Amino acid sequence: MKRVLLKLSGEALAGEKKSGFDEATCIGVAQQVKKLVDNGYQIAAVTGGGNFWRGRTSETIDRTKADQIGMLATVMNCIYVSEIFRHVGMRTEVFTPFVCGAFTSLFSKDAAVAALEEGKVIFFAGGTGHPYFSTDTGAVLRAIEIEADAMLLAKAIDGIYDSDPKINPEAKKYDEISIQEVIDKKLAAVDLTASILCMENKMPMLVFGLNEEDGIVKTVDGRFSGTKVTV
Repeated sequence: MKRVLLKLSGEALAGEKKSGFDEATCIGVAQQVKKLVDNGYQIAAVTGGGNFWRGRTSETIDRTKADQIGMLATVMNCIYVSEIFRHVGMRTEVFTPFVCGAFTSLFSKDAAVAALEEGKVIFFAGGTGHPYFSTDTGAVLRAIEIEADAMLLAKAIDGIYDSDPKINPEAKKYDEISIQEVIDKKLAAVDLTASILCMENKMPMLVFGLNEEDGIVKTVDGRFSGTKVTV
């Protein structure tokens, strides 16, 4: 692998606090990514917004508006995490599918790939820019557009299970599973739209726990202990 897209869940970035940011967690992520960048890997990143906003749980707000708030939550996350990355010595750029004034750059494939080839870590914020699409779908879409070799999903749990391990202590973790099985068994590693995009465009996924020591580095190096989703 040379070029990967790293999807960071908002909840994982919040650490044990469950909301906002856990700075130690974010610095740990940045230090791992710097090792990869220093070794010549090209890294793009997407963050979820769940540490700030879960609009679908609200019954009082229009779905379109709720999704727009969620998109802005991911912009805040990406700006914050990109600054942590700068703090540990990397160059970064945040792209959005809509204009955010001077805060971000407007996304285009050419600009994003050029930034990667300059050695920058790039962040894709704002999802697809449209309601009714999840951050997962936006992440897969960007991975396909920049021709990433794989999509890395860093989650609060360490892989894909046959049931929720937080509820079922007997839940079984998959070491490897096809994207078709993920869809058929409704395992929700990513949502259905994102899963179909992965399958149709042959984008493999590697799912692992963000709290594992050097989990990101191990995953890229092929030493990870999470779940490989094949296509």
